[in-house]
Amino acid sequence: MSELLERIRERKKEWEEECLEPWISKNERKLRKFETLSGIEIKDIYDPSDIAHIDFLKDIGYPGEFPFTRGIYPDMFRGKIWTMRLFSGFGTAEDTNRRWKMLLEEGETGLSTAFDFPTLMGLDSDDPLADGEVGKCGVAVDTLKDFEILFNGIPLDKVSTSFTINPPAGMILAMYTAIGDMQKVPREKIRGTIQNDMLKEFHAQNTIVLPPEPSLKLIVDIFEWGIENVPKFNLISISGYHIREAGSNAVQELAFTIADGMAYVEAAIKRGIDIDRLAPQLSFFFNCHNDFFEEIAKFRAARRMWAKIMKDYGAKNPRSWWMKFHVQTAGCTLTAQQPLNNIVRVALQALAAVLGGCQSLHTNSFDEAWALPSDEAVRVALRTQQIIAYESGVANVVDPLGGSYYVEWLTDKIERLAWDYIEKVSYSPTKFGSFRR
Repeated sequence: MSELLERIRERKKEWEEECLEPWISKNERKLRKFETLSGIEIKDIYDPSDIAHIDFLKDIGYPGEFPFTRGIYPDMFRGKIWTMRLFSGFGTAEDTNRRWKMLLEEGETGLSTAFDFPTLMGLDSDDPLADGEVGKCGVAVDTLKDFEILFNGIPLDKVSTSFTINPPAGMILAMYTAIGDMQKVPREKIRGTIQNDMLKEFHAQNTIVLPPEPSLKLIVDIFEWGIENVPKFNLISISGYHIREAGSNAVQELAFTIADGMAYVEAAIKRGIDIDRLAPQLSFFFNCHNDFFEEIAKFRAARRMWAKIMKDYGAKNPRSWWMKFHVQTAGCTLTAQQPLNNIVRVALQALAAVLGGCQSLHTNSFDEAWALPSDEAVRVALRTQQIIAYESGVANVVDPLGGSYYVEWLTDKIERLAWDYIEKVSYSPTKFGSFRR
């Protein structure tokens, strides 16, 4: 193998000198700099010599097996298409209920709730601080009655629901559980997700109600209750999405998301929670931006990093090493000018999320740079996912980009850079040696 690699390196050098460099000298390409959105320099081509340091069986392997670089399920989308879960909510509970029913009729397979800003901050709609914000960027929820209206005609035993909310997450989970009780759905069958990720609020979205330590206590309280009462419900959605929208690049998004996740797991272990009981109820939420291959590599690196972390924390069940994640296409890439171009941007971002192995996906609507999505725009967003799932053929094979010299090199590079960031911000950088190669 070493002899073959040496021959490849020699042949590559010949190609660069005899073919590439004379070609470049004839045009102005030498003035351009090629790099990912995270600033990672990109070479002209990649070949086996660029990934010679990567151990296929140890670092890439097969889907459904540690370190899950290629996916958490052995057959991925051949067995089950990702959940199509569009982020929806505006106005009153009645307004949002109508939009949800329309999307379910059109083929959406999971619900995702956008709350207005007062609700995100735990304020009632008649609070003076809520003036002008009620129902503006999400649905207003003040009472259990609002939840009854929100889920009118929607059976909780047949659909899962995600709630993007943080400080009041415990109250929202309580209301959702109560609706399940009213519908006579056993609590052990209730499915869904609460974001419940308060650390990222301090460096991204800023819907802050309590300082970090009491926020962390509430999160672990929810872990304790949820493990015993709603075992199929994701008790947290550790979010990089808002970190990316706040200005980070892909490597930073990955690093800070992983670091937040480690903090939550450590807090749970400190409380005495069995990590193998908690792990199946952890989930993640990532952004998918414009750099197609960088985003795919980010998702693959994320799975590998989390598998190593959970194994190192002492999780014994291979199911505990999985990183389940939802993806939303990048809102910050949408333009109000020539908005139909956003359809193309969203389609490419959604394709990257699928090729990266997401478990659920939200596709932004083309008119979101102006206002809340129209019926037409949200229908196109859903159709984008359906075309990828059922017409493109990309769901027919697991990790189709696995083995690409460039993708494998970039996956490895992003993981290494993300660990560098985590070590910089960690209170105990020496502990990370065991996670790294």
